Parts: sequence; structure tokens; C-alpha cells
Amino acid sequence: KPSNPTMTGKTQTSNVTNKNDPKSINSRVFIGNLNTAIVKKGDIEAIFAKYGKIVGCSVHKGYAFVQYMSERHARAAVAGENARIIAGQPL
Repeated sequence: KPSNPTMTGKTQTSNVTNKNDPKSINSRVFIGNLNTAIVKKGDIEAIFAKYGKIVGCSVHKGYAFVQYMSERHARAAVAGENARIIAGQPL
């Protein structure tokens, strides 16, 4: 369900995570084995925001992508969240 950013006080992150410039590719994180029936975009952003500024997040059936401002943030997210159990499934 869509949310109104003015109601939550948060700015919406983009749904665009498929830019092909090298800087974008290196700062993108693929999240596999995701229970997308339960886990939503807001949940993913809440989990991954602690690693750096998220500029984009796209959720698909069974997986998602998070696009960070920098490659350093993406690497930290991968190191910190790999194999974490979310909704009963290891990422």
C-alpha cells in the first residue's frame, strides 16, 4: 500500500536500483532468499539504513536490491547482514 511521505515525515527512497554506471553497480546490494510475502520495502530500508544513506530500494518476488550512496556502505551492509535470519529465512 502506498504511503504518504508527508504523513510519516520521511522522504521516500527511489525505486530505481538498476542504473548501470560503475559507481552505482558497486554501491548496490542484492538481497536474496527474501520472504517478500512478509518483508516489505520499509522493513528492508529499516534494516539496511544503519550502514549508510540508501538512495534506492526495489523489492521483487523473493529478492530485493538496496542502492547506497557509496560502495563502502554497500560492503558494510553485505558484511553485517549476510546470513541474517529475516522472517524465518537466512539472507
